[in-house]
Amino acid sequence: MSQALPARAQVVIVGGGVIGCSIAYHLTKLGVKDVLLIEKDQLTAGTTWHAAGLITSAGYHDDTSLWMARYSRDLYSKLETETGHSTGFRPVGHLSVATNPARYETLLRERDFQVGYGVPNEIISPREVSELFPLARVDDLIGASYVVDEGRADPVGVATSMAKGA
Repeated sequence: MSQALPARAQVVIVGGGVIGCSIAYHLTKLGVKDVLLIEKDQLTAGTTWHAAGLITSAGYHDDTSLWMARYSRDLYSKLETETGHSTGFRPVGHLSVATNPARYETLLRERDFQVGYGVPNEIISPREVSELFPLARVDDLIGASYVVDEGRADPVGVATSMAKGA
């Protein structure tokens, strides 16, 4: 069903993927009332529908990216209550592994940085990796970092929930 577009809007967002829906959601939360989201097909019909949906701080070593990852994790875990639409967020944990000394050093530095910002990132042994993920091959691992409260979300659910919230 096609609806007529309004003659004007204070803000026009082109693209109904997770980014466009997020912009609409956050603008309305800031009090912007005249927001128009335009999508040529249907919400999430572009690249959003096949995104992996990983919600993790892995690899982040700057405060802005780390803040955004943690903010998203927190938002997705409460958005269903606000909107009635599931984001599919599941805090299943996140592992990053190291098979050589250079990668292990990177994990240590990332962990040290992230812990300073309150991320529960811990360094674990190959044995602990095996306990968390029994199907993993661990004979070549030096160690890993593990963040217990991160995980995955449903990208379509996230976008739809934010559109509904907007």
